[in-house]
Amino acid sequence: MKIVLINPPHTAIGSRVPDDHLPPLGLLALGGPLLDAGHQVRLVDAEFGPMSLPALVEDALGDGPDCILIGHSGSTSAHPTALQIARMVKGRAPATLVYGGIFPTYHWRDILAGTEAFDVIVRGEGEATIVSLIEALDRRRPLADVAGIAYRDDLGRPFATRSAGTIATLDDYRVGWELIDHRRYSYWGGKRAVVMQFSRGCPHLCNYCGQRGFWTRWRHRDPKNFAREIAWLHREHGVELINLADDIVRDADILHLYRKAGVIRWLLGMENTDEETLSLIRKGGSTASDREAIRLLRQHGILSMATWVAGFEDEGFRDLWRGFRQLIAYDPDQIQALYVTPHRWTPFFRIAKDRTVIQSDVRLWDYKHQVLRMTRLKPWMLFFSVKLIELAVQSRPKALARILFHRDPEQRHSMRWYTKMGRRVWFREVWGFLARDRRVTDGPTLAEFWGAPQDAEEESMVVMRPPRKPAEATVAISPGA
Repeated sequence: MKIVLINPPHTAIGSRVPDDHLPPLGLLALGGPLLDAGHQVRLVDAEFGPMSLPALVEDALGDGPDCILIGHSGSTSAHPTALQIARMVKGRAPATLVYGGIFPTYHWRDILAGTEAFDVIVRGEGEATIVSLIEALDRRRPLADVAGIAYRDDLGRPFATRSAGTIATLDDYRVGWELIDHRRYSYWGGKRAVVMQFSRGCPHLCNYCGQRGFWTRWRHRDPKNFAREIAWLHREHGVELINLADDIVRDADILHLYRKAGVIRWLLGMENTDEETLSLIRKGGSTASDREAIRLLRQHGILSMATWVAGFEDEGFRDLWRGFRQLIAYDPDQIQALYVTPHRWTPFFRIAKDRTVIQSDVRLWDYKHQVLRMTRLKPWMLFFSVKLIELAVQSRPKALARILFHRDPEQRHSMRWYTKMGRRVWFREVWGFLARDRRVTDGPTLAEFWGAPQDAEEESMVVMRPPRKPAEATVAISPGA
């Protein structure tokens, strides 16, 4: 079958400001198995430009595809755009429209009941499911036999098949790197770059995380295979930069090997600097371990970028001031300030279900916009407090000295590029808040906006264990034999 993968243009500020773009790993991960199954696969990445939706649709329909797959890593905030694309395509071509990602995995009932633009939704990770689905479509077999999908039955009602199993051995499926021109993708100011996934899932129990239940359980690839793939990407495609993630304090004794291997920056999902808040969201870490992680990274010459999230609780100025002072004490090289963005399938949603929504435009549910009202702070108070915290932390003499005089030229380049992008994002966010973004003053509760809590369905797949290796035979040699 002819299959087109569409990466919709995203409206988030972070997608529009940098001149660099990273490949859409989720779509490429589907492309590899589809190519290996003998299908013709093509990627339309609308992030470049970004492409206008009419141009995107013309490109996607250019070779008369049998099936169009739409997905985006920021699937909640990208959903309105994905829906608009699907409606434009649906009126012009007979292609089957398939939709996948974290948001459609859980909101499949609402989506299928609310529009006929999407024909099938893939629930959970898609490598095995998409191959089975395309085979069923190609051979006109019943979709009810395909695990891990949802569609409308003969009466037009949303219907989900049985849950798919997790991929037990991640190395059984490959990424379709041949679908992209590596020369177009870069990061950190023109360095040829990709995103790679060594593992899936997370062992922690953070109750706000929209991805933990999606991946169901933690699994990892074979380290040697992964290293060979990195070497191949560097040797054959000139890739200079790879985005990865893992644990710091756990690996304190081997961090020197991380730096030797080329790791130069680490994103730390601290989320907050208050112990009670960390306990509320079941972060699994502590302020002590977060500080130790930053110290260890600096000791081994690795940059730290710390995320700090506002809005988990009903903070006031005193709470924000305390958080700011603690951030200064942590002394990260870079920070990324975000706003809590609750997802219906997470346990945190049940905690926050009665809070008022002030942002009804789902395109702005991107962690960079406040979506839940605070009773002690008006939106402008919280916004400018967060902006001042960002400015103060990044403009400290100690932070500026690292940017200007860091002894490692590679890290100096990284910090200067990030500071340049951060400055542009900062001013654009301020302008957006003042002149463009609209908030509602008498909005619905969170439960009224999205529906009832869905945390009972948080795990999207059935856990599949890797096959056991055959037991090795042991031969005893008796004396004198």
